[in-house]
Amino acid sequence: MPPVSELYATALNSLDPNRPSGHWQPSRRVLRGCIPSGLAGWLLDTASLTLRLQHLCPGKFRVRVLSQQWGMPSVDEAQVLRMKPGCLAVIRQVQLLCDGEPWVYARTVIPATSLRGRLRRLAHLGTRPLGGMLFSDPGMRRASVELVRLDAGQPLYRAATRDFDKCPAEIWGRRAVFRLGKRPLLMSEIFLPAFPAGTGPQPAWLDVQIKL
Repeated sequence: MPPVSELYATALNSLDPNRPSGHWQPSRRVLRGCIPSGLAGWLLDTASLTLRLQHLCPGKFRVRVLSQQWGMPSVDEAQVLRMKPGCLAVIRQVQLLCDGEPWVYARTVIPATSLRGRLRRLAHLGTRPLGGMLFSDPGMRRASVELVRLDAGQPLYRAATRDFDKCPAEIWGRRAVFRLGKRPLLMSEIFLPAFPAGTGPQPAWLDVQIKL
């Protein structure tokens, strides 16, 4: 991976601080009836998405790395991570595939200040799933989940659906801040058109109505 010094100017030139990235809402404020049928259990599940996808996939599950490089997080990502203006992060974009078909797009933002000590390995994951590593760490803590409904006018929608010729009017995703020790990272997971929504169990606690 190129050093920060070689990428800093490029990141500054490409940053648009006003670009929208979806209207994220705390999951407790999203009414279940607003979420597409069969997707609520996936968006609000507290377990490892990677592990659930591996169990669901009838064939070969793998991670396709789209990019991993130093860059500027979006304005709202920096705010959630409490990053100072102008600070860089490792931005990792991957697809989670079942038999070569993209089911989930994941975007992870890891501040440079989090890549210290044993956490430096996060910058060298390759095709290993980050989610599996996070949930296997006994010191991991995850903040409350936020949900988003994306449409074609938003950059995150375009990034997630780049490999699809035909896409629905909207797609849904979730994100959360994970902490290993006191070092945060932000993982966003967007469910793609090919994902078999409705498969898997729907936890009973999802029947609780929460105000939008």
